[in-house]
Amino acid sequence: MERLIEVERMELAMALFGNFDENVRLIEREYDVAIINRGSEIKIAGEAEKVNLALSAIHALLSMAAQGDAIGEQEVRYVLSQVEAGKEEELEDLGKDVVVISTRGVPIKAKTLGQKHYLSCIEQNSIVFGIGPAGTGKTYLAVAAAVAAFKRKEVDKIILTRPAIEAGESLGFLPGDMQEKVDPYLRPLYDALGEMMGFEVFHKNVERGLIEVAPLAYMRGRTLDNAFIILDEAQNTTPEQMKMFLTRMGFSSHIVVTGDVTQVDLPRDKKSGLRDAEIILKNVEGIEFVYLDERDVVRHPLVQRIVKAYERKELERERVRKERRG
Repeated sequence: MERLIEVERMELAMALFGNFDENVRLIEREYDVAIINRGSEIKIAGEAEKVNLALSAIHALLSMAAQGDAIGEQEVRYVLSQVEAGKEEELEDLGKDVVVISTRGVPIKAKTLGQKHYLSCIEQNSIVFGIGPAGTGKTYLAVAAAVAAFKRKEVDKIILTRPAIEAGESLGFLPGDMQEKVDPYLRPLYDALGEMMGFEVFHKNVERGLIEVAPLAYMRGRTLDNAFIILDEAQNTTPEQMKMFLTRMGFSSHIVVTGDVTQVDLPRDKKSGLRDAEIILKNVEGIEFVYLDERDVVRHPLVQRIVKAYERKELERERVRKERRG
């Protein structure tokens, strides 16, 4: 069976094929088809079922390219996985909505369906929990949503906070004043804000008190009105800290809580406030839990495989624990 696709612009075909045709080679290997570019046409040849799958994948990738998205191995593999799941139609509008433009002119937007759902929930709910492994864009997209709300004057200030917990290693004595001591824990938040606002604008807003980046302990005793508040690395809060943080919420405020329940750095005898909140708050109206997984990882493709390998190992350990208890 053969199918033809008409490509409106040559640059879209170039984006689809990639360097040395690496993108279409990946599709060809996945579906055992032949893909040939003939001027403004792309021909797909092979078994009928496989050709139709490849056709759906190519349509989705061309749509992404038309929206200005770069196409590489990661994007191709993601599209192939969604085509296999029958979700190719949902991909057509994936990159349509831009959250904010970075200082380098790069549009920041959802790159996966999971991320799109996450951003939609942030827009529609007062409190959102974004839970998932590293590289899924939990914090980055939350910061983008905060910057967008701040620029639209929907909120008066942005507050970003993290628990100051060492990630499984002792950093020892840190020199400097209090701000200098906690800066290493907050650096990822500084970097994200700087990329989206420009470091000069970011620092001016910090000086004016419109942006605050502080450790979680600084939130105690405050009521935060008209603010977009992000709690990052929430898996390292205790239940008491989580309750304290969530009850800081004032009028016209939004809260996004992000964390990875597989990377808890608390002492073994301490319960994670994020895991506790999943149980206590899951049916509370106005609070939404969004779960991202390895399919939403937007880093190097190896990160997806690493996350999946650790998930398999954890499931195996859980199975062994249940067998021993039983």
